Amino acid sequence: MVEAALRPDGAGAERWFLDACVLYPQLLRGVLLGLGRAGLVQPFWSERVLEEWRIAAARAGGMAAEATVRGEVAAMEAAFPGAAVVPDPGLEAVLSLPDPADAHVAAGAASAGARVITLNIRDFPARRLASHGLEAEHADSALWRLHGSAPEAVSRIVVEAAALLAPGAGLRGALKRAGVPRFAKAVTTPES
Repeated sequence: MVEAALRPDGAGAERWFLDACVLYPQLLRGVLLGLGRAGLVQPFWSERVLEEWRIAAARAGGMAAEATVRGEVAAMEAAFPGAAVVPDPGLEAVLSLPDPADAHVAAGAASAGARVITLNIRDFPARRLASHGLEAEHADSALWRLHGSAPEAVSRIVVEAAALLAPGAGLRGALKRAGVPRFAKAVTTPES
């Protein structure tokens, strides 16, 4: 996809089912949702994915963090109506993954007709997914690849998402800590 072909309505955009681990880091979530708002990708998730994110946030930051997540979930649902899908229970029951608890993610991706975007790519072996017509991709690879096809648009979205960082926080370091080091190098200078 070349940058000139991008459409604001998301037509032709890649369909990405977001695992809870890519929603947890604030900067990464901001980038992924920014890509969705720009029509570069169509994001999807399930209620269970959102619940996993809420639980992880509550563990790390208590009730205040949990309340923040609830507000962000409401904003996500308003911005992306129809993004919440119900995982196919039949597929979920037959998927054999290293962590059986991840079957709902792959089944959700199947329901959305989307690729799983995760930081835990080892949990989604390509052969096991392929036998069900599914794919998973590490967020770093997916973002790096998308940046290669639309560098100006993706870079602009990263800068907008970075506005949420604490003053003085380095963008490259923040992206690396969010689990996307190759993408960080592609969209930043060493000083940022």
